[in-house]
Amino acid sequence: MPTPNPSPTAAPTPAAAVAEALAMPPAPKGEPAGERGGWRRGGADGPEAAPGTHPARPTGRRILKALRRPEGRGKIPAPLLCLAAMFLVQLGIALSKPLFDPLGVSGTTFLRLGFAAVILLAVTRPRLRGRSRRDLAAAVLLGMASAGMTLLFAGAIDRLPMGTAATIEFLGPLAVALVFARRASHLVWALLAAGGVALLTLLGHGDGGGALDPVGLMYAFGAAACYAAYILFTDKVGAAFQGFQGLAVSMTVGALTVAPFGLGQAWDGLTAPGASPLLLLLAVAGVSLLLPVIPYTLEMTALRRMPQRVFSVLVSLEPAVSALVGLVVLGQLLGAAQLAGIGCVVAASVGATLTGRR
Repeated sequence: MPTPNPSPTAAPTPAAAVAEALAMPPAPKGEPAGERGGWRRGGADGPEAAPGTHPARPTGRRILKALRRPEGRGKIPAPLLCLAAMFLVQLGIALSKPLFDPLGVSGTTFLRLGFAAVILLAVTRPRLRGRSRRDLAAAVLLGMASAGMTLLFAGAIDRLPMGTAATIEFLGPLAVALVFARRASHLVWALLAAGGVALLTLLGHGDGGGALDPVGLMYAFGAAACYAAYILFTDKVGAAFQGFQGLAVSMTVGALTVAPFGLGQAWDGLTAPGASPLLLLLAVAGVSLLLPVIPYTLEMTALRRMPQRVFSVLVSLEPAVSALVGLVVLGQLLGAAQLAGIGCVVAASVGATLTGRR
């Protein structure tokens, strides 16, 4: 249960605010996977939200109105919305890869996060006035974790098959679910996930049939660590901010965090001889809609219509979805060992979710 926002008169020090944000209770169950958030249902409104009012400006009212429909009134079943969001996320990741050559990995990531931040800021127009330092610290830390997760995962898919990179990254939320499950029986799921990773890393192969790139593996495991940190702040920010406002703030922080690494690459790519800056920017803008703007909307709508446990089970299929999209879009054919490894991690995630604390 999210705790109410503290009174604006309280003025903790910045260090205390960060420490308090880090101390928020993590989610024991599975969380939305991939490069996205998925705010939980039942989050408390921000301090400016009043009963019967809509804090979003006119540009965002239609989206928020659609997201506030009573459960069961939507024409599209919630599981289909969840699956659509997963496929759009992985499609956005796959379509980002061709942009790595002209814009660089960091440059593409910076532009994609920047476009997403601009869209979300325009729609939600978040209000920071009156927010506690604790809430702002949580949003900043979430943005930094998002930036690390996104940038490292982009570096991983540049060197590894999508299915392999997504499965290793998925160890982040799976580890959080297992650590806070506090059940000895979950050791089985941890061992199953470890066996899947061993199959992927020791017996798997890269796009050219050779051994997996060790740098790519380091990126993937780094993305998993950032993903675990990301999970620890998602509930806090989702409970403190109304609608997509917290997401807009954290996405903006993420774009600014990646800027020192990606701004130069993006500029060099856009101004290179023979480059088509307008076409490249349009391509990045389109990818940013696929990831994260549209999937976030679909996920929030799905979460309002279905139990979180069911949502978490569906999200556990993400590594398999990533492998399928990598095959169809990028022609990445995985071997039997890699498919078995992905299957082990998916099974471990589903098992940990179904047997977690209720």
